[in-house]
Amino acid sequence: MTWLLLIHQVPPTPAYLRAKVLRRLKQVGALPLKNSAYLLPNSEDALEDFQWILKEIRTEGGEAWILRADALAGLTDDSLRQSFRELRQADYQELLAELRADRDNVRKLRKRYEEIVKVDFFEAAGRKEVEAAMKQLETNAPGPATEFKGRRWVTRRGIKVDRSACSWVIRRFIDASAEIAFVDPERYSFREGDLRFDMFEGEFTHEGDLCSFEVFVRRCGIADPSLAAVAEIVHDLDLKDGKFGRPETAGVGAILDGIFARHPTDEERLTQASAIFDALLAS
Repeated sequence: MTWLLLIHQVPPTPAYLRAKVLRRLKQVGALPLKNSAYLLPNSEDALEDFQWILKEIRTEGGEAWILRADALAGLTDDSLRQSFRELRQADYQELLAELRADRDNVRKLRKRYEEIVKVDFFEAAGRKEVEAAMKQLETNAPGPATEFKGRRWVTRRGIKVDRSACSWVIRRFIDASAEIAFVDPERYSFREGDLRFDMFEGEFTHEGDLCSFEVFVRRCGIADPSLAAVAEIVHDLDLKDGKFGRPETAGVGAILDGIFARHPTDEERLTQASAIFDALLAS
């Protein structure tokens, strides 16, 4: 098996850099071999993750190198896979304790579970137990109208397909009077209680091969089968991967492009796009 190895040297200043790098390495699921050497299974996604971390280190004056490596002596592929499993098993145990202690914050716990699963490369012990506990918790959890009503929603300004669809579903299914702030991400400051979508560190954003709108529909448990068809159209327009290939997708995309070209403000775009999404839902 081939692995990706990131080796780095972090300068003493700025002081926050080391903690930032360690946090990012943990987020991508990297296995520490030494203080400055981290491992991931070789894949395109893993390489992209390491490249971003390398760029961050070098931007701040540090050094970093990415290598492809095989385990030849001292370590074996089996021992490395087991080390990855032990990391994730500890994460699952920690999350299970949170599930038992805090049964009110379903959204936070679901997001944490999905973050762990994303970097559980070798199916660690504890995953099925946590998944079963999550399902039981969500079965008894309040619906989205209760959990998210009265919150301020935040996304990047200049909305296009995915962000307009998310904004529509918020006001159509979650909170008809919801406040939605369209912000400049360079100047935005997080407020306690904000729910961010389709933006960096957002509570609702792309996950794997899902666009933000698909994540909304899944996480909020909106029981409307027509919405699944709308989600397929939004997915193909946003990710441009032709995954679903619905015949109406190109036409919907052309209409939405016209709306975004004609209307400069986000509220105008949302009003016009919402009429399209309402019609799609009805059809």
